[in-house]
Amino acid sequence: MNETRKRVAITGLGIVCPLGNDVPTVWEAIKAGKSGAGPVTRFDASRLDSKIACEVKGFEPNLYMESKDARKMALFSQFAVAAAVQAWKDAGLPPEGTGAEGAGQPYPSTRIGTVLGNGIGGIDVCLESHKKLLDSGPGRMLPMTVPLMIINEASANVAMRLGLHGPAFTQATACASGTDALGQALDLIRAGRLDAVLAGGTEAAITEFAMGGFCRLQALSTAYNDRPTEASRPFDKARDGFVMGEGAAVLMLEDWDRAVARGARIYAELGGYGATCDAYHLTSPDPEGSGGARALQDALADSGLVPTDLDYYNAHGTSTAINDPTETKMVKLALGEHARKIKVSSTKSMTGHCVAAAGAIEALICVKAVEEGFVPPTINLSAPDLEAGCDLDYTPNHGVKMPIRAAASGSLGFGGHNGVIVIKRAN
Repeated sequence: MNETRKRVAITGLGIVCPLGNDVPTVWEAIKAGKSGAGPVTRFDASRLDSKIACEVKGFEPNLYMESKDARKMALFSQFAVAAAVQAWKDAGLPPEGTGAEGAGQPYPSTRIGTVLGNGIGGIDVCLESHKKLLDSGPGRMLPMTVPLMIINEASANVAMRLGLHGPAFTQATACASGTDALGQALDLIRAGRLDAVLAGGTEAAITEFAMGGFCRLQALSTAYNDRPTEASRPFDKARDGFVMGEGAAVLMLEDWDRAVARGARIYAELGGYGATCDAYHLTSPDPEGSGGARALQDALADSGLVPTDLDYYNAHGTSTAINDPTETKMVKLALGEHARKIKVSSTKSMTGHCVAAAGAIEALICVKAVEEGFVPPTINLSAPDLEAGCDLDYTPNHGVKMPIRAAASGSLGFGGHNGVIVIKRAN
């Protein structure tokens, strides 16, 4: 490890997810082991085998943007802007781009970037416009169809909302997108290209089309339609698939020395990042878990840590037959005997699988876990699937209060994309 390279501070947090629309609400729900799952309300799900989802509830875009601007955004972009505005304000930065540009701003706007992960874009807009095309012809399609459905819309709208003139990137690596966006942002600050980056992920794909596609893959839970809060049960032998989620999380990242100089509150340090590709299968991970293990080992090395420095691993933990035992094998391969000494949990048991936003949401949860010294639970874990090899300490049903020196968050995406970040306690 190069001891002279820049450290990266996490100074602001923002979130919109099935457990709430701000950080305090979400964190209290996580600590209480609350499920965000319920019957689908966005559309009539009667034709689907899976009729449940982890939907965002009570979201009010007008708290974060003008109504006229919200009408020009797909839902995934609204989520991203809301989380970004929260993170920006939480970091104590002035309202640049909102009438007081430059007032007290510690960084030139050209030195602040935006990096967001997204997988499916404005699928809601795409479907609505496609229906108008079929029903009434192309002349009745939504005029903003194309700009609202493309996946870079979220990062562009965040940059416009806050007046940020650094690069605005979109990371698309399926379920690893949010994690990879944070890793890319880390590298941009370390390289000296930027002083600060708003980074995270967003997704809003709870539609009949997307859920129907996942049902055809036999990826969604179908056995708990009458008991939705019990459906997401990572590592449990009664699991039968994941629960579709949605939302966004954004972290404000800053050059450590500059953050200290401006007197910023520092939640934690984004310590390191590792990424690999299984190059094995389009939807299934390499059953040996070797690619994910290398990503975890690389993230630890990038943080200047060894396996015994890690206290908590926030698992991808999708509650599917293939992911959970493979990821368990991955952790054992990466950490050796230490794998049996750390705490592991999957917070997807509460949030559902928020697809491209998942890694960012779980990173934010890790930040709070490290800050407060609390390991979140894996709820609905009544009987670990020991026959499949799920035999680690998954923190079943109740969280644990304990010091956490470092936490890792892993994301495993379709296509074999593996991304891992390490969050270190601020020292």
